[in-house]
Amino acid sequence: MKIPKPQQLPSGSWRVQCMVDGKRYSQVFPTEDEAMLWSVQIKTGAAESVEDMTVGRAIDRYIAMKDSVLSPSTIAAYKRIRKNHFQDLMQYKLMRITPERVQRAVNTMAKDSSPKTVRNAYGLLNAALREFRPNLNLRITLPQKRRYDAAVPSDDDVAKILKAVPGTEGELPITLALWLGMRMSEILGLKWKDYDGSYLHIRRALVDEGEKTTKTYSSQRDLSVPKHIAKLLKTRGDPEEHIVKMTRRRILAVFTRLCEQNGIQHYRFHDLRHINAS
Repeated sequence: MKIPKPQQLPSGSWRVQCMVDGKRYSQVFPTEDEAMLWSVQIKTGAAESVEDMTVGRAIDRYIAMKDSVLSPSTIAAYKRIRKNHFQDLMQYKLMRITPERVQRAVNTMAKDSSPKTVRNAYGLLNAALREFRPNLNLRITLPQKRRYDAAVPSDDDVAKILKAVPGTEGELPITLALWLGMRMSEILGLKWKDYDGSYLHIRRALVDEGEKTTKTYSSQRDLSVPKHIAKLLKTRGDPEEHIVKMTRRRILAVFTRLCEQNGIQHYRFHDLRHINAS
């Protein structure tokens, strides 16, 4: 949504002109800030004055504006950020927010959160502020990104996993990640209609917020199923049923326990994909 900028008149006043639903609006104000506030209110159809809006309310409105155009997982991530981060800022009036106050909030969060988490939270906050206070120039210093070094399980640990997993509750999902390089969301999204007896057709992913397409277009692929995995898929279900009926948390708990019980270094479930890639 493009917010029209006020234009200064020869008299020193500021005028805003904009179109909303085919109707032209025009208003003159003594200061640029007043003109910009009015512009935001008219363009967003705000039922409440921006002057009375809190930071939390601004973020809520921003999320609502994007609900129909962003993926369910992105919207859910925004809502988690709204609930868990920058809580000291949420009750502040939008017009009282200053760059210094935002920088202090970022500094505080950076003490206990990863740089990526801080950057994601600030990204949402900044987007909401740009929408409702477009004249606010933050220029915030964010924590430096950390290089992520992918953990590739050693040959010994791979052998231990392969020996320990048969017959366990997590055998199928762990094997799919280990041998076929599938993501957790892709494993959870698999339905029986995606398996033709020879290939698994990866077309969707299942996240906490619901079903969606795969992470990227190239992630839609057909994977040849080796015999040992075909045996695990021998008993079929309804075409619309999910092949793996465990929850994400359950799979992680099973995998973590398997590693602990067999003297295996602690890996993320996602690290199993790196074995396939390497």
